[in-house]
Amino acid sequence: MKIGSLTFGEHPLFLAPMEDVTDIGFRMLCKRYGAAMVYTEFVSADAIIRNIQSTLNKMKINAEERPVGVQIYGRDVDSMVEAARVVEEIHPDVIDLNFGCPVKKVAGKGAGSGMLKNIPLLLEITKRVVQAVKTPVTVKTRLGWDAENLVIETLCEQLQDCGIQALTIHGRTRAQMYTGKADWTLIGRVKQNPRIHIPIIGNGDITSGADAVRAFQDYGVDAVMVGRATFGCPWIFSEMRDALDGTSVAKHLTMDDKIDILEEQLRINVARIDEVRGILHTRRHLAASPIFKGIPDFKQTRIAMLRATKVNDLIAILEECRARLSANHEAKG
Repeated sequence: MKIGSLTFGEHPLFLAPMEDVTDIGFRMLCKRYGAAMVYTEFVSADAIIRNIQSTLNKMKINAEERPVGVQIYGRDVDSMVEAARVVEEIHPDVIDLNFGCPVKKVAGKGAGSGMLKNIPLLLEITKRVVQAVKTPVTVKTRLGWDAENLVIETLCEQLQDCGIQALTIHGRTRAQMYTGKADWTLIGRVKQNPRIHIPIIGNGDITSGADAVRAFQDYGVDAVMVGRATFGCPWIFSEMRDALDGTSVAKHLTMDDKIDILEEQLRINVARIDEVRGILHTRRHLAASPIFKGIPDFKQTRIAMLRATKVNDLIAILEECRARLSANHEAKG
């Protein structure tokens, strides 16, 4: 598949843009372990225009993570156009428009998936942004506002007519938030529409290699985007690639390797920002990582991770986890 001049291999896997999750350190690790494209945390068009430093920091790009997309959201045509022009100056590979975020502070104000209640404005923003920049413009959205307003099959044609170069569809409505099961049948119907020629990227409930295989085989999507399953698990892309390619690269990653990766993520973020904020960026990944599920009574350890404010303290907790996992493995062996 292609997005603009970007060419991806067969069955590409993308890292979803997620606030407070997809910082540079995490993106670089996901890229290393098989993500074909990564995205920044989504950023507010209004904050970009106002030069809010914390927002501008989220848009910093490292050459090692390319291709990378910057995702923006807003509810005003002129603000989105101006923000897209500012973003283009940092030379992302893609500018992605967020019409899918369901959280109240975004959707409740008419941005993100709130745009699904105002399709004419959504299309006007898309059209104007496409006209304003030379960078490929893509869109991420949902099936509709709620079960009574599943607009995606019509909307996909309208967005394509606006000039976008790829469309990511999360298989839920805004009303569902992140609950229930993602509906991939509608994503598949969009892909099967003979009028659609842009790449369709499927998103929602992809948590394993088997899920990724099923998404490509059963629904014919051009790429799969992975979100929450990546928390504390950047190597999940290796596991999914193994399933898609019939290889066994991920099997060579031991538990020690995975803890080393998490410690590396911590050190990258601390070196890139500072100790306090670097830890804040990392510890939610550590606490959510599936590798610690084998530790008995992990709850207190998880609380200690979330409270840690010093790198050495957090590393000590991880090393304790390493020892407990090793002991648990030996006991079972």
